[in-house]
Amino acid sequence: MKTIMLVCSAGMSTSLLVSKMQKAAEAQNIEADIFAVPQSEVDSMLGKKNIDVLLLGPQVRYMQAQFEKKLQGKNIPVDSINMQHYGLMNGERVLEQALKLIDTK
Repeated sequence: MKTIMLVCSAGMSTSLLVSKMQKAAEAQNIEADIFAVPQSEVDSMLGKKNIDVLLLGPQVRYMQAQFEKKLQGKNIPVDSINMQHYGLMNGERVLEQALKLIDTK
């Protein structure tokens, strides 16, 4: 089971991307727990779940260094979602990005 957390400012727009990523995962027979949270709930969620990767929505990508510092030593890769993939709600490509990050940790 891969656990993928998406972070955005309010967790609303990213929720649509989550559903597209879940469909892509199902189509590839990949067991994945994919969910979105607002940036204000990241700390709480990190205490509840074992996260494999954290992806930031384009609207909060300026926080990448902050999250990298916070997660340093926890073996949780952090990256920003490609703006084009986010804009097109391309769940397949964002899932691919997440899985590559998980494979490299």
